[in-house]
Order: sequence, then C-alpha cells, then structure tokens
Amino acid sequence: MRRLLLISLLMFAPMLSRADGLPDFTDLVEKQSASVVNISTTQAPKPGSNGGDGGDDAMQEFFRRYGIPTPPGGAPHGPNGPGNGGAPHEGAEQHSLGSGFVISADGYILTNAHVVQGADEITVALTDKREFKAKVIGSDRKTDVALIKVEASGLVPVKTGDVDKVRVGEWVVAIGSPFGFESTVTKGIVSAKGRSLPQETLVPFIQTDVPINPGNSGGPLFNLKGEVVGINSQIYSRTGGFMGLSFAIPIDVALDVSKQLRESGKVTRGWLGVVIQDVTTDIADSFGLTKAQGALVASLEKGGPAESSGLQVSDVITSFNGKNIKSREDLPRAVGSTRPGSTVPVTVWRKGASKDLTVAVGEMPGEEGGGLRPASRHSGSENPAGKIGLALGNLKEEQRKELDLKGGVLVQEVSGAASKAGLQPGDVILSLNTSDVASVEEFNKALTATNEKKVITLLVRRGDSSRYIPLKKDGGAG
Repeated sequence: MRRLLLISLLMFAPMLSRADGLPDFTDLVEKQSASVVNISTTQAPKPGSNGGDGGDDAMQEFFRRYGIPTPPGGAPHGPNGPGNGGAPHEGAEQHSLGSGFVISADGYILTNAHVVQGADEITVALTDKREFKAKVIGSDRKTDVALIKVEASGLVPVKTGDVDKVRVGEWVVAIGSPFGFESTVTKGIVSAKGRSLPQETLVPFIQTDVPINPGNSGGPLFNLKGEVVGINSQIYSRTGGFMGLSFAIPIDVALDVSKQLRESGKVTRGWLGVVIQDVTTDIADSFGLTKAQGALVASLEKGGPAESSGLQVSDVITSFNGKNIKSREDLPRAVGSTRPGSTVPVTVWRKGASKDLTVAVGEMPGEEGGGLRPASRHSGSENPAGKIGLALGNLKEEQRKELDLKGGVLVQEVSGAASKAGLQPGDVILSLNTSDVASVEEFNKALTATNEKKVITLLVRRGDSSRYIPLKKDGGAG
C-alpha cells in the first residue's frame, strides 16, 4: 500500500509543479480595473433603416468585430446568444455595448471606431458606478481606433507598454465587458505578432488566445507589468463567439492615431500610389534575388507619388525610410506611418541590381480611386508562344486607348504551362521578367532570351488590376 501511494504521488507531482508555476494576476487586476470603462451607445432610428450593422457585413463570415447589441432594457438578446441576435425592428432605437480605457486624467478614452460608429449618444460607466456622457473627438475606420472624452475627475489613466518588447508566448490579460458583464478578466498568451488580416493593411495585429467575446471591443490588452500593449478589436469566429483566435491593435499604432485625432480630429497618412504583391520564390529566382523578400510593384497610379519619384513597375522595394521590407504587408504600414510631404530614402531591386531612390510621399486619399475598364477580348494577329502554352495577339490601337496602355500583348488562348500558372484568355501581358513587351515579336524575343531559366515571371493586366504571375516552363505546379 505504501509503495502504491508513493507511485501515485509521483504521477501527480508534475501536474502540481505546473500549477504552482502559473502567474498571479490579482495585483494587476486590482490596480488596472479602475482604468477600464464600459461604453454603451444609443443610435436613433434612421429612415428606411432596418437597424442592422452594415459595417461588419464584409467581414462576418471570417472576422467579427465584437460590439454587443442590447435592447432598450440593457440585457443582451438574440436566439443564438448575445451579440448574435437578429436585426432589431425597423424604426427601433439601437443600443450597443463595448469597452474602452482611460489614457489621460483629463478624460480622454480610447476604444474601437466601430463601437461608437453612428452613435447619437455615448455613455461611459466607471468601475465606481459613476456614469458620464462622452463626445467623440475623432475616429479612424482604417485602424478601427476612436478617441472619446468625458468631463470627469479622479480618473486613473493606464500605463502603456513597448510593443516591440512583446514576445510571442508571453502572458497577457484582457479586461472588458463581454456580453455586457463589466470588468470581466480573461487571460492567455500572445500567439503571434504582426499578423495581417483581410482588408486590414495598416495594422500589424497582435494575435492572442485570450478569451474575447462580443462586448470586449475597445478594451485593453495588458502585459504582466500592467501595461497596455493593445486594444482588443477582432476575433476569428464562425459562430460570433470566441474560438481561440483574438486580435488586438498594437498600442503604438493606436496612440499615434489618437494623437492626430486629438490635434486635428482626423488622421493623415503617407501614400505612394502603387499596387504591390508578395515576392514568391519563383519570382525571386526569375528576378535574380537571393531571397523571396520585398514588395513587388505591379502597377503605378498615374501621376502618383511613386511614378513621379521614379519608381517603376517590376521594382522590388526592399527598404523604405530605413525600414526593411520583408513582405508585401510591411510596405503599407511603413508608408502609412510616414507623414505626407516627407522625402524618404527607398531601396529597390531593379533589373538585377540594388538601386537607391529618394521618394516624396503623398497623402493617402480618403477613398480608393476607381479602376480602369476591363480588357476587351478582340483578337489580333495570332503568333503563339506554343512551348509555354500561349497563343498571343497584338493589341489594336483602340484597345490600348481603352485600357490606357502603351504596350502589352493579348492572351487569346492558354494551355499547358500557361494554364497551370493561372493565365486566362483576355489577359494582357505587359512584361516578361523585367522586359516590357509591346508586341508578340517582342514577347517571343524576350522569351527566347530566358532559355536557361526554368521559371519566368509575367506582369499580367486582368480587369482593373495588374499582378505578377510566375510560370514554370515545364508546366510544373507553381
């Protein structure tokens, strides 16, 4: 019996050791909870509105921003649980809940833009049960950050941390109002940094596994020092509730936005006027790059800052204003954080060599500009590049005018390697590797010059946009 008891204790010893090693969050919560606020909003009915939140429709199947709707009585509702209720009746007053946190003793509070979007009245509730009406100083939908203000005394601002020092795997804590339950504490670890999400190119999100649910929107993400390192903003969900993937806006991004909102009520960002894509290993090989890094310029906005500064299609941007550009996602963030009117150094890989440029950064337009008209599918004189499965034709003059192109050849038929690479009839090939092509003859000459290369890269115009497509001559999978 004694021997059996000893074996049992040894079996459970590792479990007791792991439990003893967990961090204690009690001091952090006691000190920081007073800085976290509950935000409730009211939106008057709009003529012809069904009360639904149209702002999230494009993201609802993949990412959900999680403000929580509530009925006039304040209790969550809906057949599938709080935050997933059906649309309110037409003409009904809209109510929703979210979270936020105090960043200055004079009443400035950070939250998500989608929490206060469209609100006619905003109420901020503190942990000491005081409530105040808040006004929106400004909001920025591109980063989902909003700055609001209350007239109150005795406020306790948070301390902010250094996002660069946040490490994947470290413990983090969220405090907020999930499902309307104010001052709720949840914990987890940092799962990844610099995460890019669909349609969100300006924010390098912090991914965590902290349980986050509707109503947590705008609440703070703390490190173990009690410093805010992020604003909880989105979750991955197929149900509307937490599924293990949460995303926070880094606090340095939010503070930069809030500073501009406080000073001018709006946010201005740098802009280049380029369409970019990732550099794959095949593209890197065909361009003579040793690593698949950088942002590949697929097209330039006519008259935009990039074109005016000498950037060219097929340039691979490897550095912008002293920041290494390792992937496509790095460039919009680096450019966006640069003040319009600045002149900055840029390094590109161009035609097999590194080149230093100086680029004047413009101001990002408020809305994206319209695209060009789709390519027409008129046939030209046939002259197939049969070895790679392409039948090509020269563009007619009216087609070039319609598409605003100086060169390019029309793809009429595809098969073999071209089909496997993803080319389609109606595409217009603008260049092969770094050589522009204005006729079928020029294309065939450029193709012949790549005999020793197993992979070529084509710049292809399709519809309103252009992108580089690597093509393996042997027809292997790209």
